[in-house]
Amino acid sequence: MAANHLWRWRALTLQGELQQGTLWAVNREAAFSQLSYEALCPLSLSRTLMLKKWQPQHCYEIFRQLAALLQAGLTLAYSLQMLADQHPMKQWQALLARLANDLSAGCAFSEALKKWPEVFPPLYISMMKTGELTGKLEECCSQLAQQQKSQQLLSMKVKKALRYPLIILALAVVVVLAMVTLVLPEFAAIYQTFNTPLPLLTQLVMGFADFVHQHIIALFFVMLFPAFMMRGLRYHPRWQRFSQRLVLRLPVMGVLVRGQKLSQIFTVLSLTQQAGIAFLQGLESAEESVAGIFWQEALRGARERVAQGAPIGSSLSEARIFTPLCIQLVRTGEVSGSLDTMLANLAHHHNEQTFQHADNLASLLEPLLLIVTGIIIGTLVVAMYLPIFHLGDAMSAG
Repeated sequence: MAANHLWRWRALTLQGELQQGTLWAVNREAAFSQLSYEALCPLSLSRTLMLKKWQPQHCYEIFRQLAALLQAGLTLAYSLQMLADQHPMKQWQALLARLANDLSAGCAFSEALKKWPEVFPPLYISMMKTGELTGKLEECCSQLAQQQKSQQLLSMKVKKALRYPLIILALAVVVVLAMVTLVLPEFAAIYQTFNTPLPLLTQLVMGFADFVHQHIIALFFVMLFPAFMMRGLRYHPRWQRFSQRLVLRLPVMGVLVRGQKLSQIFTVLSLTQQAGIAFLQGLESAEESVAGIFWQEALRGARERVAQGAPIGSSLSEARIFTPLCIQLVRTGEVSGSLDTMLANLAHHHNEQTFQHADNLASLLEPLLLIVTGIIIGTLVVAMYLPIFHLGDAMSAG
């Protein structure tokens, strides 16, 4: 729960043994009540700050370990307590211990997870509820951990491919500004002492340097204005729809983003189908797990059309976010009764394609960015040193 706080405690057991640990509670009174319920006599209780945010990799790693413990025959509550004892992070120790206590008190695992929406996405709750109903909780935990790890790796791959050119361009801009504001003025002062005309390229660069030097503060705010504007509009629904549509139309970035989103959607749909969850509920889980209001609205519209009795293939086709291959395979699976297999094939296809596009983008951008950066910096260097070849004539004439 968002109102919970992390508390560090020291207490005595009924046998007089000193113990210490952490727990989650809304306030100090609730923390004391929880310790008393566990037959502990509190000695000290202090609130601590959670310095690290909840990381997705920690979440799916816990479910992977939980699946292994359940397959070994351990009970769910005991497995959670074991994971709490061995986890290195205090906040996860307290959370896992809290989940184990909820299970010991008779709460269902899915309901216990539902109390922590900032940690466990809706897909986790749906999968655990399916595992409880079918009696295959360890299989659901294992499949969920594999799916989340694959999606995390894919997301990191796409972000790395898109982040690299931005870093290179930012470094090029910094180098150019440093040369224009620090180096070129010194060369200009030297050239002014000689009564000789400067080459045209040098005059253009010097004029650009003077303009930047005189309006450096205004240019700085002009460069920051789009960032502040996008930061202020990022929560506005209309701007989110527009920006997400615009990204999909970009030549290279659009292919990467579309592939990553479709891989996530079809992976969730395949996972829920294999677990025995109805397709409508699978669409709802995909809608809740995918990021972006544009994608969520498209999936919501498809889910509403399926709920009204429309075929799945035509409902997804009207969403206008799926490729023709997706529509064709979904219709084939719908007619042949092998929808779960087709969804798994689509998830695997888009996952591989996105990885390949990310690798191709990195290999293509590296030489391209080097050429662009070399041209920019080379032009500045040539413009600075070109008048030196004329200085000998100017000095002899003097």
